[in-house]
Amino acid sequence: MRPVRTLCSLAGVCALTVGLTAVPTTAHAQTPVLCSENALVNAINAANAAGGDTLVLLPFCNYQITSSHGSGPAGPVGLPPITAPITVLGMGNTIGRDPNAPAFRVIEVEGAANVPGTKGQLSMAGVTVRGGSAVSPYPGGGISNLGGTVSLVSSAVTGNTAVAGGGIYTDNGAVSLTTSSVTGNTAGTGGGIYVNSGGATLLASNVSNNTPDNCAPSGSVQGCS
Repeated sequence: MRPVRTLCSLAGVCALTVGLTAVPTTAHAQTPVLCSENALVNAINAANAAGGDTLVLLPFCNYQITSSHGSGPAGPVGLPPITAPITVLGMGNTIGRDPNAPAFRVIEVEGAANVPGTKGQLSMAGVTVRGGSAVSPYPGGGISNLGGTVSLVSSAVTGNTAVAGGGIYTDNGAVSLTTSSVTGNTAGTGGGIYVNSGGATLLASNVSNNTPDNCAPSGSVQGCS
């Protein structure tokens, strides 16, 4: 991961209503997740240990993260880093950092290209990721993809901050957004999405109103200006 030398500014705020859409996933039994921080943390830990799972969130629940529950090569993470294929099915859910909590990004996905021995794959539908604040000098305030894959469907990433990739940061991995949005995020560069290496693709998705720009480096995400 190349170092990022710019500094972040204040977080933007945005809201989006999202719906439930099926996401392709490895075949696993579905596990319901009650409406609490601990329930979600425990479900991700169990899914990682089992080699993957499909987690079904309680509809319209706001999963508010009050402290970091993991630490990866790029600083503290609100949820345990995802190291196996995990699908998160939501319906109007929010997973976000409590505004009074210490700084941490919300989600980190780890794959073998960056973290040996991991196989992180996140497929998520109907969820808003909000309020993450990656500890400087690390990138990826909402979602940091370190060598894994991230697929968002009918989801939103908003109100997150970092030195780069305020909303989403990807390195040696792949990110795809379908009918999703990345808005109101802030960074020194790549306010919405920062592609260090690998790629990001957009399908009927909106990346806009991020500060100081939507995607970086320029031209790294087709259809994002």
